[in-house]
Amino acid sequence: MAVNLSRLRWRCRRGMRELDTLLTGFLEEAGPTLSADEAARFEALLELQDPLLYGWMLGRDQPDDPDMAALVEQIRGGRAA
Repeated sequence: MAVNLSRLRWRCRRGMRELDTLLTGFLEEAGPTLSADEAARFEALLELQDPLLYGWMLGRDQPDDPDMAALVEQIRGGRAA
């Protein structure tokens, strides 16, 4: 199953410019190489509310799920998945 990058790119559009930049940048860099599982995890992250994501991206909080925490670190560090 191919990852629908266009749909994910649209979902990266948030109410906060900082989140837009981080999420879109990550998708542009890592999107073409995301597995179906990684894309599903990224999509689950996009379901979350902006204040929660913002806290994670600033390092104020951390997800309880280790896989989600690893994804957040990848996004924050600009490293591909």
